[in-house]
Amino acid sequence: MSDLLHDPGGNPGEPLNDVLERISDELVDVAELIERLEPLLSNGRSTEFLASPDHMRVMQGIDLAVQKARGLAQFIEGIGDRLEPDQLVDITTVLNLITLEDMKRRLRSPIHEAPSAEIYQKASGDLDFF
Repeated sequence: MSDLLHDPGGNPGEPLNDVLERISDELVDVAELIERLEPLLSNGRSTEFLASPDHMRVMQGIDLAVQKARGLAQFIEGIGDRLEPDQLVDITTVLNLITLEDMKRRLRSPIHEAPSAEIYQKASGDLDFF
């Protein structure tokens, strides 16, 4: 485990607790983005649709996803709060696994940036339909 905390290649990396805090912030952002779906599923719908078991399951699933994301964020933040500042990690390689450039930038940067949930609210962007 200590090999994960200190980069043997001589690159000092950055404090692991800072990295975990940024991951926690991203999970909170995910929860906020998911929460914004709830009104879309109830606006302008018939009362029969809103009372249907299928709709209720979707709404419960959204609520569960939000609770899980927030719970994981708090868990990760709690772990980070208990780490010593001299526990370092090099995140260069694992950042290459992330395809969203704005998230990659926020995870890399020790400077706090606006979460994507805030940016999404203010501007339109690209949308890929799969």
